[in-house]
Amino acid sequence: MITDTHAHIYSHQFDNDRKNVLQQAFAVGVDKILMPNIDSQSIEGMMQLVEQYPEKCFPMMGLHPCSIDAHFEKELQTIESWLNKYPFVAVGEMGLDLYWDKTYFEQQKEAFRIQAEWAKKHSLPLVVHCREAMAETLSLLESLSDENLFGVLHCFTGTVEEAKRLYAINFRVGIGGVVTYQKGDLASTVAQIPVEQIVLETDSPYLAPVPYRGKRNQPAYLTLIAQKVAEAKQVPLSDLAEQTTKNALRLFFERQAAIMPTTAYTASS
Repeated sequence: MITDTHAHIYSHQFDNDRKNVLQQAFAVGVDKILMPNIDSQSIEGMMQLVEQYPEKCFPMMGLHPCSIDAHFEKELQTIESWLNKYPFVAVGEMGLDLYWDKTYFEQQKEAFRIQAEWAKKHSLPLVVHCREAMAETLSLLESLSDENLFGVLHCFTGTVEEAKRLYAINFRVGIGGVVTYQKGDLASTVAQIPVEQIVLETDSPYLAPVPYRGKRNQPAYLTLIAQKVAEAKQVPLSDLAEQTTKNALRLFFERQAAIMPTTAYTASS
């Protein structure tokens, strides 16, 4: 059994075959699918899936940086009201994005700080989006870091040193389809990251792994990502699946912050 820690299966891209996509995932051993929220418009579809698959599909609540504009406070009010009335598994997806538009970067940072404080308040992991903003994201996380802040940097494509900095503040790294791409050679970086820090994700419908790159991603493809990570770590697939699933359960369901061994970054990592 493996856990997809990040999949937008409520996306309209699945409207015509969502049930089949989910059944395919369950059939290959994807036991749980965690769904990051985007903004107020995505909540209804996400929560409908929670009702339909209460033992399989689990929601987060957050405001995506690409949904932040001059009126982001209103969106945050909606997010906060949901956090106060439902047991979500995380605060997210939130973070920083300098790829599409830098117009509201200061608002992105303010929303980042607010949602990080909500994660602390509710004892929930923080699921962080970071695109073209690794330095800024690490700086913010480190400034906010304390014993109550923990979570995962989703779709991690950074360096070993950046992974170490995340590890030091109780943040895991979400590894997805990019690990199967030759460009960037993320697999070589993953080889040096302790398995205790890794959780697996698809980010469906985006970033499909090889051989489906460029096509719609789906949770069933998590097995391809797991296989590539197992190869990079030079461990059996069954061991990799067991450990990363344990990591995900501890992070999102047991909500344990300081569970990673202090000696993990060694020559054997």
